[in-house]
Amino acid sequence: KNIKIFIWIIASIIVVITVILIFSFNNKQTTNQKVIVEPIPASKPVSTKSVTKTDTKTETASIAYADALVKYANTRIQLDTACQAHPSNVTYKDNIGIMIDNRSPETRTVKVGTTFTIKPWGFKIVVLPDVYLTSKTILVNCDQRKNIATILIQE
Repeated sequence: KNIKIFIWIIASIIVVITVILIFSFNNKQTTNQKVIVEPIPASKPVSTKSVTKTDTKTETASIAYADALVKYANTRIQLDTACQAHPSNVTYKDNIGIMIDNRSPETRTVKVGTTFTIKPWGFKIVVLPDVYLTSKTILVNCDQRKNIATILIQE
């Protein structure tokens, strides 16, 4: 009888420690960012899009959606069907690419430094500008909705 109680106590402690470690690990990875990944049903087209620099220079580089999800997992802003951004407040380093992911059936006009359109279920990779001496805040607009997200850019 004492052995069964001892085994239950040990098993309970292991489960509690495992849960704590999982939550601790997830919190470290998502400190100021929450990445929402929605699977794309087969009926929705998978797109490739161009890379857009915020200083109005555009570089064309094709990348598959699945590859972009992996590459930009920690620097992705997703726009939902109501043009809301997820996450809405983020901090990124300057001169990196971020993924603006349109998860709606509507073409979106988006402003992240410069204005561009994203086709339904498409995405754009935007390279954040270099920032010297001070941090800079970029406000993101989607269609008529203003300031749906705030990007703090750090050197």
